[in-house]
Amino acid sequence: MSNQHPNIKLIHSFFEAYAANDLPAIKNILSDDIEWIIPGRHPLSGVKTGAEEVLHYFKQLNASAFKASPIVMGFNDEFVIDCHLNWSNRADGDNVQGMSCLLWKFKDGKISKVYNFPEDQHMIDAFFNKTYTVIEG
Repeated sequence: MSNQHPNIKLIHSFFEAYAANDLPAIKNILSDDIEWIIPGRHPLSGVKTGAEEVLHYFKQLNASAFKASPIVMGFNDEFVIDCHLNWSNRADGDNVQGMSCLLWKFKDGKISKVYNFPEDQHMIDAFFNKTYTVIEG
Protein backbone atom coordinates (compact mmCIF):
# COMPACT_ATOMS: atom_id res chain seq x y z
CA MET A 1 0.00 0.00 0.00
CA SER A 2 3.00 2.34 0.37
CA ASN A 3 3.20 2.99 -3.38
CA GLN A 4 -0.46 3.96 -3.65
CA HIS A 5 -1.66 7.45 -4.44
CA PRO A 6 -2.20 9.44 -1.19
CA ASN A 7 -5.91 9.90 -1.95
CA ILE A 8 -6.40 6.12 -2.31
CA LYS A 9 -4.60 5.65 1.02
CA LEU A 10 -6.96 8.19 2.58
CA ILE A 11 -10.03 6.33 1.29
CA HIS A 12 -8.66 3.01 2.60
CA SER A 13 -8.13 4.72 5.97
CA PHE A 14 -11.72 5.98 5.84
CA PHE A 15 -13.12 2.48 5.18
CA GLU A 16 -10.99 0.99 7.99
CA ALA A 17 -12.25 3.62 10.44
CA TYR A 18 -15.84 3.20 9.16
CA ALA A 19 -15.67 -0.58 9.67
CA ALA A 20 -14.51 -0.02 13.25
CA ASN A 21 -17.08 2.77 13.85
CA ASP A 22 -14.10 4.92 14.84
CA LEU A 23 -15.63 8.39 14.54
CA PRO A 24 -12.54 10.24 15.87
CA ALA A 25 -10.40 8.58 13.16
CA ILE A 26 -12.97 9.50 10.52
CA LYS A 27 -13.01 13.10 11.77
CA ASN A 28 -9.22 13.30 11.39
CA ILE A 29 -9.44 12.60 7.65
CA LEU A 30 -12.36 14.95 6.94
CA SER A 31 -11.86 18.63 6.21
CA ASP A 32 -13.63 20.87 8.72
CA ASP A 33 -15.84 22.27 5.94
CA ILE A 34 -16.62 18.95 4.23
CA GLU A 35 -19.83 18.55 2.25
CA TRP A 36 -21.37 15.07 2.01
CA ILE A 37 -24.23 14.91 -0.49
CA ILE A 38 -26.90 12.25 0.20
CA PRO A 39 -29.54 11.99 -2.53
CA GLY A 40 -33.10 10.89 -2.02
CA ARG A 41 -36.34 11.57 -0.27
CA HIS A 42 -35.78 10.20 3.20
CA PRO A 43 -34.84 11.64 6.61
CA LEU A 44 -31.07 11.29 6.05
CA SER A 45 -30.96 12.83 2.56
CA GLY A 46 -29.53 16.25 1.89
CA VAL A 47 -26.17 17.96 2.14
CA LYS A 48 -24.27 17.35 5.36
CA THR A 49 -21.98 20.34 5.94
CA GLY A 50 -19.03 20.25 8.31
CA ALA A 51 -17.29 17.34 10.01
CA GLU A 52 -19.69 17.27 12.97
CA GLU A 53 -22.76 17.02 10.75
CA VAL A 54 -21.14 14.23 8.70
CA LEU A 55 -20.23 12.35 11.88
CA HIS A 56 -23.83 12.67 13.08
CA TYR A 57 -24.91 11.12 9.77
CA PHE A 58 -22.59 8.17 10.47
CA LYS A 59 -24.13 7.80 13.94
CA GLN A 60 -27.50 7.55 12.22
CA LEU A 61 -26.17 4.85 9.86
CA ASN A 62 -24.71 2.96 12.82
CA ALA A 63 -28.22 2.62 14.27
CA SER A 64 -28.83 0.16 11.43
CA ALA A 65 -25.32 -1.35 11.76
CA PHE A 66 -24.34 -0.37 8.20
CA LYS A 67 -21.24 -1.96 6.72
CA ALA A 68 -19.36 -1.37 3.47
CA SER A 69 -16.94 -3.46 1.44
CA PRO A 70 -14.99 -1.64 -1.29
CA ILE A 71 -14.90 -3.39 -4.66
CA VAL A 72 -13.11 -1.08 -7.09
CA MET A 73 -11.55 2.39 -7.07
CA GLY A 74 -10.30 4.77 -9.73
CA PHE A 75 -8.51 8.05 -9.17
CA ASN A 76 -6.75 11.13 -10.44
CA ASP A 77 -5.07 13.88 -8.43
CA GLU A 78 -8.36 15.57 -7.57
CA PHE A 79 -10.90 12.73 -7.23
CA VAL A 80 -11.37 9.09 -6.24
CA ILE A 81 -14.40 7.11 -7.29
CA ASP A 82 -15.19 3.93 -5.44
CA CYS A 83 -17.86 1.34 -5.88
CA HIS A 84 -18.70 -0.75 -2.86
CA LEU A 85 -21.26 -3.17 -1.49
CA ASN A 86 -23.11 -1.83 1.54
CA TRP A 87 -25.64 -3.45 3.81
CA SER A 88 -27.43 -3.06 7.10
CA ASN A 89 -27.54 -5.52 10.01
CA ARG A 90 -30.64 -4.53 11.92
CA ALA A 91 -31.72 -6.94 14.64
CA ASP A 92 -35.39 -6.50 13.66
CA GLY A 93 -34.71 -7.99 10.21
CA ASP A 94 -35.56 -4.82 8.27
CA ASN A 95 -32.36 -4.78 6.24
CA VAL A 96 -31.11 -3.51 2.93
CA GLN A 97 -28.20 -4.44 0.66
CA GLY A 98 -26.96 -2.80 -2.51
CA MET A 99 -24.13 -1.21 -4.39
CA SER A 100 -23.10 2.42 -4.07
CA CYS A 101 -20.55 4.60 -5.75
CA LEU A 102 -18.98 7.55 -3.99
CA LEU A 103 -17.13 10.37 -5.71
CA TRP A 104 -14.57 11.77 -3.27
CA LYS A 105 -12.88 15.16 -3.60
CA PHE A 106 -9.82 16.30 -1.63
CA LYS A 107 -8.33 19.51 -0.26
CA ASP A 108 -5.12 19.89 1.74
CA GLY A 109 -4.76 16.13 2.21
CA LYS A 110 -8.27 15.62 3.58
CA ILE A 111 -11.66 14.57 2.22
CA SER A 112 -13.51 17.77 1.30
CA LYS A 113 -16.59 16.67 -0.66
CA VAL A 114 -18.42 13.38 -1.25
CA TYR A 115 -21.22 12.61 -3.68
CA ASN A 116 -23.19 9.43 -2.95
CA PHE A 117 -24.73 7.45 -5.85
CA PRO A 118 -26.79 4.45 -4.66
CA GLU A 119 -27.65 1.58 -6.99
CA ASP A 120 -31.39 1.85 -6.23
CA GLN A 121 -32.50 5.18 -4.78
CA HIS A 122 -36.10 4.02 -4.38
CA MET A 123 -34.96 1.08 -2.24
CA ILE A 124 -32.82 3.38 -0.04
CA ASP A 125 -35.68 5.89 0.33
CA ALA A 126 -38.10 3.11 1.36
CA PHE A 127 -35.60 1.65 3.85
CA PHE A 128 -34.85 4.91 5.67
CA ASN A 129 -38.46 6.10 5.56
CA LYS A 130 -39.45 2.86 7.32
CA THR A 131 -36.56 2.36 9.76
CA TYR A 132 -35.31 5.85 10.63
CA THR A 133 -35.13 6.73 14.33
CA VAL A 134 -33.73 10.01 15.59
CA ILE A 135 -30.31 9.55 17.20
CA GLU A 136 -29.35 12.53 19.36
CA GLY A 137 -25.87 14.05 19.35
